[in-house]
Amino acid sequence: MPVRNASARWEGGLKDGAGSMKMGSGAYEGKYSFGSRFEEDPGTNPEELIAAAHAGCFSMALSAGLGKSGFSPQSVATQAKAYLEKVGEGFQITRIELTTVASVPDIDDATFQEHANGAKENCPVSKALAGVEISLDATLQT
Repeated sequence: MPVRNASARWEGGLKDGAGSMKMGSGAYEGKYSFGSRFEEDPGTNPEELIAAAHAGCFSMALSAGLGKSGFSPQSVATQAKAYLEKVGEGFQITRIELTTVASVPDIDDATFQEHANGAKENCPVSKALAGVEISLDATLQT
């Protein structure tokens, strides 16, 4: 299996510094700062990238699980929200909310929910984030 990589560079102090993060594939490079991480300034942040990774991983895992069970998903669209909060003297990602809407012909909602919960528990990013509360709101589009 391939090893994925990324890099980051930070220059300056915490509040007056700035940095950039880059995916090893070159598909994405973005600037980040104290303001883009802890306030609402433009730019990205590590939590946003974790949320994107989780949404992508979950969507693929749900599609794969459905396919293995004989269903043919037409689409799986997932939004992930990662919450960075002050805990004690530091900060941590306290929870991630996954919201997904899927179009899957010939499946009932109970079966769809089973597959969605299985994907939430078993996608590699969910497993990597096992110490974080992960919630799921899954909607089957009719």
